Amino acid sequence: MAEDPVSGYAEAFLAVVSAEGGPSNIEDELFAIAEAVRSSEELRSTLADPGIPLGRRLEVLEDLLAARISSTARALVAMVVVTGRSSDLPAVVSAFIEYSAASRNKSVATVRSAVDLTPAQRERLTSAINTATGKNVEIRVVQDESVLGGLVTEIGDDIIDGSVRRRLSQLRESFR
Repeated sequence: MAEDPVSGYAEAFLAVVSAEGGPSNIEDELFAIAEAVRSSEELRSTLADPGIPLGRRLEVLEDLLAARISSTARALVAMVVVTGRSSDLPAVVSAFIEYSAASRNKSVATVRSAVDLTPAQRERLTSAINTATGKNVEIRVVQDESVLGGLVTEIGDDIIDGSVRRRLSQLRESFR
């Protein structure tokens, strides 16, 4: 049994997705939603604001998601909002993705890039990370313009920062 609410919701997500026949695109859909919530203070505060009627918060969620995601992903996100845990949504989705990957004997690598990666780039990157870490990984790509160029890869607590931002920072430090 889960020892904290985030783990409990993540396990519930995994059970529902498994009952639906497996992750398919649901992991990607939930990851995109969690990143939208994580990156937008306005959305995060709207979904978490108890002063906004629940029906209105669900309307905001429905407007945001529209027909872009499956009914299963939409229902899972709504469950978290309805129970007043919307501020935990990014953590719940992260834990769910970790649990789901672990059920397939894989680890998850979150890759931040200034631009979206092509399928061929994703495949080469996955292979390179597998070789470098000795782990079997699945990558989740987050488009993050603050990276400027290059990549920042997080695998659990390990961070591999190959970003232009880091290199510029190193150059600044070397001139001091």
